[in-house]
Amino acid sequence: MNAEGWYVDPYRAHEDRWYSDGNPTALVRDAGVESHEPPPSNVDPTEPLVRTDATGTAVNADDLRRADAADPVRPNDYTDAAFDGFGQTLPPG
Repeated sequence: MNAEGWYVDPYRAHEDRWYSDGNPTALVRDAGVESHEPPPSNVDPTEPLVRTDATGTAVNADDLRRADAADPVRPNDYTDAAFDGFGQTLPPG
């Protein structure tokens, strides 16, 4: 899966940098304030990608899932399980 979302800026120019489809974008964040600065074109990243949440805290990438992921969680997966616990089922659809 390609990186999508906020990551610790591997260039160390800012706290976080937004990645889209595995590519760094110009959207950056420092102390929760977003701004724009293109990634350096003549510098390789100095750090591996580390995912961050809305507060800038590193998170486990396994907890995050894109809607277009190869194996998305369907809303009914959880609803069906909840209804099964009460001995009921949902109508198809």
